[in-house]
Amino acid sequence: MKPAMDAATEEPQEQSQEKRGCFECCIKCLGGVPYASLVATILCFSGVALFCGCGHVALTGTVTLLENHFSKVTSDNAVLTDVIQLMQYIIYGIASFFFLYGIILLAEGFYTTSAVKELHSEFKTTICGRCISGLFVFLTYILGVAWLGVFGFSAVPVYVFYNVWSTCTAMRPPAANITSIDSICVDVRQYGIIPWNATPGKACGSTLGDICNTSEFYLSYHLYIVACAGAGATVIALIHFLMILSANWAYLKDASHMHAYQDIKSKEEQELQDIQSRSKECLNSYS
Repeated sequence: MKPAMDAATEEPQEQSQEKRGCFECCIKCLGGVPYASLVATILCFSGVALFCGCGHVALTGTVTLLENHFSKVTSDNAVLTDVIQLMQYIIYGIASFFFLYGIILLAEGFYTTSAVKELHSEFKTTICGRCISGLFVFLTYILGVAWLGVFGFSAVPVYVFYNVWSTCTAMRPPAANITSIDSICVDVRQYGIIPWNATPGKACGSTLGDICNTSEFYLSYHLYIVACAGAGATVIALIHFLMILSANWAYLKDASHMHAYQDIKSKEEQELQDIQSRSKECLNSYS
């Protein structure tokens, strides 16, 4: 009976050791995850997706709105149509680039976290790795400045649509007299969207009210707001990435200095041991 009991007690111990090993492995894997880079990547993907998706649909709705109500002659808004199509193609490129760039920055975060975690082991950073980290810092800074301009540019259509919406609101009673509604107009030519010779170029009174009630206006207005918010979120994500990359570059630099110091220290200790061993050999030979 005793050998059977010993075998029965050994099996739970082996299972507990296996569970403990899996738990420690999971904790080690979770400890190597760059959570700051992961949060910045999710925020960057979300911001770029909102900006590109909502901006693309809003631009299409804007063209439809202008062609139906403000510039009914195709030749008048041909340039604007070409510009909007070009901007939509640029949006495709922005989405693809930032999808790839976010993955690269996340991978760089994993690499740097591993370098810091294994600072006192045989893991060593190279000059190439530090140069790549410095290049990412510079590139992220340039992209952050560029996205500040994109954020400001995305606020322009929000401002234009808000002015039109405010004018439509002012026409509703009791904000305005019923007899003065036809004198309230919106001329989009003054914003430089369409040329001055566009026909009709402006909308007044009940016509303007009908434009504000169309699905193109309502949808485009709110999509431009969401796109502007997405651009702002992307700016915040790039600033977050910039702080992370700067800290990671400093960690890699300190790690390289630490490894250089440890190498020098180990060489000096080895030389000291060699000198001591030689001195002992000399003393033994004299004796």
